[in-house]
Amino acid sequence: MDITETTDVLVVGSGIGGCATALAAARAGAEVTLATKATEPEHAASWWAQGGIAVTRADPESFKADILAASDDTADPEAVELLVENAKPAVEDVLFETLSIPFDGNNGEYAYGREAAHSKRRILHVDASTGRHILGPFLNHLASLESVTIHQDTAALELLTHEGRVHGAYLEHDGDVQPVFAGATVLATGGIGELYPQSTNPDGSTGDGIAMAALAGARVRDMEYVQFHPTVYTGDDPFLLSEAVRGEGAFLRNGDGERFMPEIHADAELAPRDVVARAVANEHERTGGVRLDVSPLDFEDEFPDLATMCDDRAIDWREGIPVSPAEHFLCGGIAVDTEGHTTLDRLFAVGECSATGVHGANRLASTSLLEGLVWGLRAGKTAAGFEPERIEAPDLLDRDPPLAEGFGEDKSVRLRRVMDEYVGLERSPEGLKRATGVLRRLKGEVDAYIRTRTSRELYELRGKSVSALLIARAAAENERSKGCHYLTEPAHAD
Repeated sequence: MDITETTDVLVVGSGIGGCATALAAARAGAEVTLATKATEPEHAASWWAQGGIAVTRADPESFKADILAASDDTADPEAVELLVENAKPAVEDVLFETLSIPFDGNNGEYAYGREAAHSKRRILHVDASTGRHILGPFLNHLASLESVTIHQDTAALELLTHEGRVHGAYLEHDGDVQPVFAGATVLATGGIGELYPQSTNPDGSTGDGIAMAALAGARVRDMEYVQFHPTVYTGDDPFLLSEAVRGEGAFLRNGDGERFMPEIHADAELAPRDVVARAVANEHERTGGVRLDVSPLDFEDEFPDLATMCDDRAIDWREGIPVSPAEHFLCGGIAVDTEGHTTLDRLFAVGECSATGVHGANRLASTSLLEGLVWGLRAGKTAAGFEPERIEAPDLLDRDPPLAEGFGEDKSVRLRRVMDEYVGLERSPEGLKRATGVLRRLKGEVDAYIRTRTSRELYELRGKSVSALLIARAAAENERSKGCHYLTEPAHAD
């Protein structure tokens, strides 16, 4: 594998958090290695961000209030303050001045959008495909920098640690595994979509970074808060229907053709995501289906990309688009401070795999790109200040025959079934207890194989099993319903 064995900063992941980290570290004079499992930009979750990126505009206090309210008052006020106060300079620096992102608007005036739980229009967007218009140019810009080296189709398997300090990671490419020693290591590995049968995440969202950090002894937090997006087409070739569509006036109708959200929440279709997602699931069960009615707006003109996606799948959007909830975003993750530091020395985390405290129990729409950008810039600048140190790297054993074909998928199907049934939109104490037991046994089975075999598939399976167990355990320990963690019965019910 043609990868330099030492680097100042090792960034694992190529979404907006990883890219912002690499940019800031390079600006600070560091040599940066960016390793990503992706082979194309669309393999990173940031590529699929539709709605856009929320910005402060002229009223930062209302932005802070909206984030806190959407979180069910569980977000960390100091983290929210940091996000909002740094939003404008970060967006202007990177998205306007460095990348020149062509956000929608006319004559120098931006067309700010509105999404659920936002009290005002504050979302910069490019149609309903904002992520791809940011991530492609961002990766191209990084590739043009002499101090940044990008390795695609490259996975991190294990952190290199010694006495509480992280010294890099084992990287795998095309079956070859090599230790890479770094002054600082930054995990930007995205979400956990492959833990559920239906997700808006790209393939490869297996919780790798969270699992590696947790196994190395880093603290994780808020793992029970798994956000489901309420409007996803889950038929053949699934896709997300941006919340911005409801922000422009689209309605949800059940199988009987009735609009139901006004009776459930004062903000109707623009209620917090957890509320809307549970309502959609309940109406599915009660009436047999839910459709997004886009007749109040000029859908084809305002959301041409989504209209094309419907046409490509023979969905007549004029009759309403069938939607269901799907796993969307992990609000918790690896606990970090205001600079992205984890509880392990020289290990940082940014983006969805991290828990900054901004989201609490439920994420406000279009804050994830902003969080990745703000914390990525801060983490990259701080991570650039360390020299790499070589340590004695333990061998990853690979002495037994390869796993039987289908082994990983069989285990993954079992895991997804358990998470869907017991650790989904609605949970019960008894179900969580059952899930924890099954997932503990599954992790034990994977551990037994990983002791003597080394492969990306097996380490991704470990990532899924560890992350799933962390989610189930956290949910079982939290006895109150908040945001995305919704209990259908009291924790101490007989």
